[in-house]
This record gives sequence, structure tokens and C-alpha cells, in this order.
Amino acid sequence: MDMDTVISAGANLVNVCVLAAALAFLLYRPVRDVLRKRAERIRGQLSQAEDDMAKAAELRIQYEQKIDEVEREREEILSEARKLAAETSRRLITEAKKEADALRERATANVEMEWERAEAEMRTAIIDISAVMAEKFVTLAIDKETHDRLFAKTVSDLEGATWRD
Repeated sequence: MDMDTVISAGANLVNVCVLAAALAFLLYRPVRDVLRKRAERIRGQLSQAEDDMAKAAELRIQYEQKIDEVEREREEILSEARKLAAETSRRLITEAKKEADALRERATANVEMEWERAEAEMRTAIIDISAVMAEKFVTLAIDKETHDRLFAKTVSDLEGATWRD
């Protein structure tokens, strides 16, 4: 190696060192600031993510509480509806029984009235028949034999009819 090559290599080495020192002096602080700002931004994002996670957990707890509250209200409403339905059912059954009893009493009263009317008609018919028979008896100059025959016939007719008091 000759001396020119060594001097040239030494000069290149000195230039590289001066250039490295100048670049380090000029670029080290800005690169370091960029890296520091990036690290702070990342820490801020991590902190924000933790805050968001805490808020999400809090919202989840509130949501679960609201679901529990809605479930309790649903159970209360269902319970109240069941009670109301049972009460309404009992009331309707009671009213139906009262109506059935009233119908039964009216039907019984109607049957009794019809029975009494039929008895009254029967008595009137018997009286009419008796009057007609008496008229026939009186109009015919009845001898003893005719009288006994008519009496037996009337008794046999009356035996066929049923009486009720």
C-alpha cells in the first residue's frame, strides 16, 4: 500500500467520523424526540384502552343490574297478573253459580205454578163433568138400576184419573 492510499483512507475515515458526529449531533435529538413522542402516544393509547375497558366493565355491570331489575319487574307483573286472573276466575265462577241458582229457582217456581194451574184446571174439569153428570142424572128419570150403572161407570172413570194434593 502506498502512502497516498493510506492518507486517502485516513481522510475518508476522518470524513466518516465527522459526518457521523455531525449527523448524530443534528439527527439524534429529533429521532430521540420522535421515539419519545411515539412512546408517549402508545402509553396514552394503552391508558385510554384501560379506561375504555374500565368503562365497558362498568357498563356491563349496569346492564346486568338493569336486566336483573327488568327480570324482577317481569316476575312481579306476572305474579300480579296471575293473582288478578285467579280473582277474576273466582268471581266469574261465583256469579255463574248465582245465576244457575236463580235459574233453578225460577224453573222450580214455574213448574210449581204450572202444576197448580193444571190442578186447578183438573178440578174445574171435574166440577164441570160432575155438573154434566148431575144434569144427566136429574134429567133422566133414573130408576135404581140405571142409577147404579151410572154410578159404577163414573167411579170407574174417576179411578182411571190420578189425584194429587
